[in-house]
Amino acid sequence: MLPLPAHRRPRHLSHLLTATLLLCLAARHAIAADDAGDAARKGAAVSVLKAAKSCFDAIVEVSGIVRPREETFVRPERQGLKVTDILADAGDSVTPGQTLARLALPDGGVVQVQAPVAGLISVSTAAIGAVASAKGEALFTIIARSEFDLIGLVPTRDLPKLKVGQPAKIRIIGATMLDGRVTRVAPTVEPNSQLGQATIAVTTSQRLLVNSSARALIKTGQSCGNVGVPLTAVLYGSAGTIVQVVKRDRIETRRVEVGLMSGGQVEIRDGLAEGDVVVARAGALLREGDPVRPVTSADAK
Repeated sequence: MLPLPAHRRPRHLSHLLTATLLLCLAARHAIAADDAGDAARKGAAVSVLKAAKSCFDAIVEVSGIVRPREETFVRPERQGLKVTDILADAGDSVTPGQTLARLALPDGGVVQVQAPVAGLISVSTAAIGAVASAKGEALFTIIARSEFDLIGLVPTRDLPKLKVGQPAKIRIIGATMLDGRVTRVAPTVEPNSQLGQATIAVTTSQRLLVNSSARALIKTGQSCGNVGVPLTAVLYGSAGTIVQVVKRDRIETRRVEVGLMSGGQVEIRDGLAEGDVVVARAGALLREGDPVRPVTSADAK
């Protein structure tokens, strides 16, 4: 064969270079497509955790108001006395025998009104020049020994769980968390609301506001031995209560029976075993059989 003319060689070389470049680009796109296919086959990354056994407290919640446990009403023993001096006011703590006010007798004598018990004055109607009597309005109302009760309402289903003597943790507006103890559980319920009354003694040296709202948490039992998962791992729907488990890098939907809840965790009484890998935040975007890449909190660090 005769050699090509010299003026045609550059064009042939140019075609060769172009073809080589196109092959390289095609190979690169193929590799990228394979990588994308691998990522798709591996699925989306999901945060997971292992189901572990835990203990859960059975808690009954009681909501109500703070009331004085015992009130003492202070009046003069005689009739027709005028208030001349007021030595205590609402909000003051008093001791037994402390003088609260002085009253003038018609003949010019003076009578002292004293606190019969220690406690906190909740109400005072005493006014200089006002007439006080043994049968009239009390000059002072004392919360005896500064003791308070939470008078709360409990759903019928929870009332049998309460017993006298059970400890309680009480949250009252304007006060820190307080301790308390159940002192009375009503034997009946209100027919319309189906709520029963429970009385909880409040233990505190703090000054509480009468009629303020309060909430008590009463531990009535404990369940141990079942696994627990975060509340975010549980889905509630028409199909029932489910948890999403990762098995062989694919989503598996489990119907579960839930129990007690405590500290952001929910007890799983049936449907999960210790060590199962659970999706930490279950969601409708994940379905049965979807491929995923499980990521634990330790892997994320």
